[in-house]
Amino acid sequence: MSQHPTDASTGDLVGRLSEDVSRLVRDELRLAQTEMTQKAKGVGIGAGLFGAAGILAGYGGGALVATAILALALVMDAWLAALIVTVVLFAAAGVAALLGKNKVTDAGPPVPTRTIDNVKQDADALRPGHGAGQEAP
Repeated sequence: MSQHPTDASTGDLVGRLSEDVSRLVRDELRLAQTEMTQKAKGVGIGAGLFGAAGILAGYGGGALVATAILALALVMDAWLAALIVTVVLFAAAGVAALLGKNKVTDAGPPVPTRTIDNVKQDADALRPGHGAGQEAP
């Protein structure tokens, strides 16, 4: 049975306020969890690209070793081909590293910014003189 707010007792009003605050806190926690999950996905993609950069750099190191071996063994044009492959692999590693860095940067700081803004707005709304229908001085 719903009572008109002017007919409700202080205990009823405090009970409703407690329920509303609990619901608000639960909703804000759910929003924070969702926001952090989205940010973690972006960081994961960036970390994967950094991993790819490391693998490509490893192949570059192997190719550099092969270049040195070919240069010493043949002292012919074959070492130049191996050097070109080495340069291409390192260039690809650089591109992957830049893409990974951009992905991590785009993900932003690992802070639930929307949730923090919402909590600040909720706190402002609960302050005396700043509630619904009242203007700030």
